[in-house]
Amino acid sequence: MRRSMRSHWPKRSRERSTRLSSATPKSPVTVVGIDPGTRATGYGVVTRSMSGPLTLVECGVVRPTARAPLSDRIREIFLEVERVLDGFHPTAVSVETLFYGKNVRSALVLGHARGAILLAASLRGMEIHEYSPREIKKAVVGNGNATKDQVGFMVQERLGLVAPPEPSDAADGVAAALCHFVLGVDGRPRGVLPHRFSREPTS
Repeated sequence: MRRSMRSHWPKRSRERSTRLSSATPKSPVTVVGIDPGTRATGYGVVTRSMSGPLTLVECGVVRPTARAPLSDRIREIFLEVERVLDGFHPTAVSVETLFYGKNVRSALVLGHARGAILLAASLRGMEIHEYSPREIKKAVVGNGNATKDQVGFMVQERLGLVAPPEPSDAADGVAAALCHFVLGVDGRPRGVLPHRFSREPTS
């Protein structure tokens, strides 16, 4: 049901791993980023020690049973997200919000998946942050209209990986985690980071 890539995820080198800020918190920070979906829910676990770079610990995709009733799929998502949260005890959970361009039915169904994720984190008293798809793309890529390929590439660049996380749902989960490091942990204003794909003002 859950496909994941654990801590042996290849890196180019420790020296080339990207830090998003020279000022790091006094204690290690672990963020679980989640890209909700009833067919595929991507997640990424990113951590940063007191003086170290950002590190991808695990990423993967929760795939509920195909053609199962919606209630069963939501339960599967809830249970798998619980396992991720209980396994890593994150400092914060970063969840992508709804994309309002979707049709009403799709938005309602996606809302069920988001509810299961938020409930799993809330029951554990975890810090929850929500970011729109545009905010995540802007924080990670520098362009709120970035493509999935561009998001995957910049996730690869920022974490010093030899290849983007796959499938793209997993990369989106990692991007949600990176977004919180940029906007929530480091407190950078939106859009201040220079990116090669940036087409928007940086101030």
